[in-house]
Amino acid sequence: MATIKPFRGIRPPKEFVERVESRPYDVLESDEARAEAGDNEMSLYHIIKPEIDFPEGTSEYDPRVYEKAAENFQKFQDKGWLVQDDKENYYIYAQTMNGKTQYGLVIGAYVDDYMNGIIKKHELTRRDKEEDRMKHVRVNNANIEPVFFAYPDNEVLNKLIMRYAATEPEYDFIAPIDGFGHKFWIVSDEADIKTITEEFRKMPALYIADGHHRSAAAALVGAEKAKQNPNHRGDEEYNYFMAVAFQASQLTVLDYNRVVKDLNGLTSEQFLDALRKNFVVEDKGTDIYKPAQLHEFSLYLDGHWYALTAKEGTYDNNDPIGVLDVDISSRLILDEILQIGDLRSSKRIDFVGGLRGLVELKRRVDSGEMRAALALYPVSMQQIMDIADSGKIMPPKATWFEPKLRSGLVIHKLS
Repeated sequence: MATIKPFRGIRPPKEFVERVESRPYDVLESDEARAEAGDNEMSLYHIIKPEIDFPEGTSEYDPRVYEKAAENFQKFQDKGWLVQDDKENYYIYAQTMNGKTQYGLVIGAYVDDYMNGIIKKHELTRRDKEEDRMKHVRVNNANIEPVFFAYPDNEVLNKLIMRYAATEPEYDFIAPIDGFGHKFWIVSDEADIKTITEEFRKMPALYIADGHHRSAAAALVGAEKAKQNPNHRGDEEYNYFMAVAFQASQLTVLDYNRVVKDLNGLTSEQFLDALRKNFVVEDKGTDIYKPAQLHEFSLYLDGHWYALTAKEGTYDNNDPIGVLDVDISSRLILDEILQIGDLRSSKRIDFVGGLRGLVELKRRVDSGEMRAALALYPVSMQQIMDIADSGKIMPPKATWFEPKLRSGLVIHKLS
C-alpha cells in the first residue's frame, strides 16, 4: 500500500509566483533557459539551470554550477522570494490545456515505496542522468522540482479536490511560453490531510508518468541519507520526496514520433517494398495524415504521406510490450529494415514529441535534414500502467505527457 505524507512546502509568496515559476530543467537547453530568465533574478532557472549564471559554454555538469544552485537557493530564501510554510500541508495543482483540466495532489512520496516497487516505473534510467540529479538534490538538500505520478481513479479524492477547486486558488496564472493555465491550492485542514493519507494507503501502487531520473535520484539520495545517519528512525523528511500525483484517467499522453536521417542505402521504392512485408501500405497524398488508431502509422517520404497498417501476426495482443506501436515500429521498421537497433545512442534517428505535431515532422524532412518521418498513435495511460504492473520496461521514447509540470510552485526540503 502507498505511504505518503504532507510536508512544509517552500514556495513563492503569491505576488512573486509568476516571476519565480519556470519550465522543468530537462525540457530546454541552457541557452533557452538563459533567454527565458533574461534579467529576471527571481527566475527558478538560477537554481535548476544555474549554468546561466556563468559564461556561455559553461558545462551544466561543472562542479561550480551545482554549488551555484545551492547558493542561489539560499539567496531566494534570504530575500523572501521563497518562504517555508509554517505547517505540513498537501497541495492541489491544476493544469488546463486546450480546455481540459487535470488536478494533481502534491505529496511527499515514500522512498521505501520506490525501492520496493510500490512506486512503479516503465522506463529505464541512465546512471549519468541519475547522478546529475542526485548531485542537485544533495547540494540543495531539497527536491526543487516534483516528479509526475499517476494513481488509480479515486472518487473520495476526486470529491475532495473538486471542493477545493470551487474556492479561490493561492496561485492562478497563464504560463507565457505555451498559454496553459496553472492553479494551486493549499490543503491545510487536518481532516482533509488525514483523508488524503488514508486514501493513498488503500492504493496498491503509484505510477511514475514522467520524471524517472528525478524519482531515482530523489529516492537514492533519501536512502543514502538514511545510511549515513547513525540515529536513523525512518520518519525523517529525507525518507520522502516530492511528487504531483494525478488520477490516471485525467492524463493526456501525446504521440512521440520519429525522424530518420537515411533509408539504410535503400531507394524510396525499395523501402516501401520492404515495408509491405509486414504492413499494408497506402499512399494518402500530400496532405498531412495522422494515425487514426492503434497499429496504424503515418510515414512521410518524398513529399507524400503513407498509412502503414500492421498486418495480423506482427504483434501479440497478450504481450503488454509486443502489442505497443513503439515496439512494432522499432522491431519491424527501425531495426529490421533500417538497422537502427539502439534508439538511445543512434545518431541516425531523432524524436519529436509533445505539441510540435506532424507539421514539425514534415518540416524536418522537407528541409533535407531528415530523409523520412514516422508518426505513431499515442500510448494510453492504461497501457503504461499494465506494463508497469507486469514489471516490464517500455521501449525508449515511448511517452510524451503534456502539459508539463511548472517548477517553482513548491519545493520540498529534506530536513
